[in-house]
Amino acid sequence: MVERWPEEPRVGGSIPSRGTKMKIIWTKHAEEKIKFYRLSKQRLKRILKNPYRIEEGIALNTIACMQPTKIKKLGKKKTWNQEIWLMFQKENDKIKIISAWRYPGVSSLKNPIPKEIIDELIYLGFLK
Repeated sequence: MVERWPEEPRVGGSIPSRGTKMKIIWTKHAEEKIKFYRLSKQRLKRILKNPYRIEEGIALNTIACMQPTKIKKLGKKKTWNQEIWLMFQKENDKIKIISAWRYPGVSSLKNPIPKEIIDELIYLGFLK
C-alpha cells in the first residue's frame, strides 16, 4: 500500500522535505505488527515526523525512532511506562516502513545515530 504526502508541508511537520512528494510504503510485516500491537498508521506517521529518540536500526541501512505513549512529568523529570518504536528505510523519494512495535518500559540508549547523520536528516527535511 502506498500513500502520498501532500505537496505543501504542514507547519511543524518535517515530512515531506522541501515540498516534494514522499511515498510511504508499508511492508506486509509492518501492517501485521500494526494490527498485532493495535497501532494506527497515523500514529506511526506522527512518530516518523516527531521522534522522541532516534537510533540506528538493527537491520542494514535502517533507522529506528521512538515516541513514548504518554509522558508523565514528575517535577522536571519526564517518565513513561511504554514506548512505540518504528523502523524504516529511506530510498530516494520513498520511505519504507519495515516494522513497528511496542516496548514495555523505558529502553536504554544503545546505539544512537551519529550527529552528522541527524544533521543530514534535518537538512533533507526528515526531522525538525
